[in-house]
Amino acid sequence: MICLKYKIALVTLIEKVKSISSKWIKTKGKEYKQFYWQNGYAAFSVYPSDIEVVIRYIETQEEHHRKETFQEEYMAFLKKYKIDFDERYVWD
Repeated sequence: MICLKYKIALVTLIEKVKSISSKWIKTKGKEYKQFYWQNGYAAFSVYPSDIEVVIRYIETQEEHHRKETFQEEYMAFLKKYKIDFDERYVWD
């Protein structure tokens, strides 16, 4: 979870996170030498009053995804909030 100030473009933040984390993970062993991030990303905002709900979700995410996969949950989220998308590009 990140609190983003209005002065920082989301794309700039994502580029930095991907770059720094890719370099870091590749130092953790030979099995990570071929690691790379997918091209796209998604970002969602929440009201400050909902931050505790998000934290609880993250803490129990592993258990939650035993019942519903991330892909199933994500697609349901996009549909629920009527977010236009082309599924050919969602998982590429």
